[in-house]
Amino acid sequence: MITFDAATVTAPGTTAHGGPVRLLAPLTCRLTESRIAVIGANGSGKSTLARLVNGLVLPAAGRVDVDGWDTVRDGGEVRRRVGFVFTDPDAQLVMPTPLEDVALSLRRLDLSRADRAARAREILESFGLGDRADVAVHSLSGGQKQLLALACVLATGPSVLVCDEPTTLLDLRWRRHVEDVLDGLDQQVVLVTHDLASARRTDRVLVVDQGAVVHDGDASTGVAFYEDLMAAGAAANAARPRTDVT
Repeated sequence: MITFDAATVTAPGTTAHGGPVRLLAPLTCRLTESRIAVIGANGSGKSTLARLVNGLVLPAAGRVDVDGWDTVRDGGEVRRRVGFVFTDPDAQLVMPTPLEDVALSLRRLDLSRADRAARAREILESFGLGDRADVAVHSLSGGQKQLLALACVLATGPSVLVCDEPTTLLDLRWRRHVEDVLDGLDQQVVLVTHDLASARRTDRVLVVDQGAVVHDGDASTGVAFYEDLMAAGAAANAARPRTDVT
């Protein structure tokens, strides 16, 4: 379970009114559902919210807990429980081959080198990457790289998986495949996404706008709220006088 208790994120500097630059307004809620989507426009603060869950971003005020562990005081325990998948898998894949990448993730477990290699091959097989275990990582397709990133993160058995736009760089075939993999996981999944079809598949949707959660509800009402919000913003932009016309 993920708990936000008046969690606030600020950045260095001050606003025109002399206060701190706020990236995320105080957020209080509990995330108990199996699948949660976080949606919002670029720069809205949704990725900041996601990074609070595993301690990549720490609250300037308030508190974030995962299964009762505080992200500030108990960072190591939180990171053992929360896996994080980035948009670009190349940001996570650091070893020459898939086998070595998964084995690297397993180093935190009390396994011999031979056992790590054997377990890594089993994990790759389960993700349909068994025949790619010993090839160069850079030779994989974008979809295969994202599956490998997922395999590496899930290798140690986290209880929560945070995915920051994991299908943005994928074509439709691989996007659907990765979505199906995520749907089949036992872990609680927090999905940051621009894909409203993916958001509709979740149990709960948080809508983030200008650094605040402006809606929190089920998938259908959350997506509808976001669509209305974006339509209102587009209409307001269209109604503004143009200053670039000569």
